[in-house]
Parts: sequence; C-alpha cells; structure tokens
Amino acid sequence: MTQYTETTGAVDELETPYELTALDRCDACGAQAYIRVVVASGELLFCAHHGRKHQEKLSQIAHSWHDESSKLLTDDRH
Repeated sequence: MTQYTETTGAVDELETPYELTALDRCDACGAQAYIRVVVASGELLFCAHHGRKHQEKLSQIAHSWHDESSKLLTDDRH
C-alpha cells in the first residue's frame, strides 16, 4: 500500500498503513510521539515539538516522514 505523508509530500511504501499509538514515545524527551522518520539506519520517533525542531536537518536524509501531529488539534470530547 502506498501512503502519502503530509509534511514532505514523500511517499511511504508500506504493506499496511502505519499509525502511531500512545505507546510510541519521543526519542528526545519521552513524550507521546506524533512523528515517525525513517532514515537509512532505522526509524526515529518524535513529539511534535522535537519533530519540528529537527525537521530541517532530518528532511535531507529522511526516506519518509510520517506526521500525525494534526491529531493534537482535533477535539474528540463529544
């Protein structure tokens, strides 16, 4: 399955759509991860803050950039 990533417009070639869960934690601070970056050596997970902080440098080497930070703006309290 092909998945479009919001931030870079890059295309992820994944067998199943990847969705981050509350168990995925930021590699920088341990907060809930909303951004998954795949680089040659593996994957990095970031909270929205650290993802934005490192985006410029990582975008140069990233194979894919999966951003679910828009979930922070949704209001699920009904």
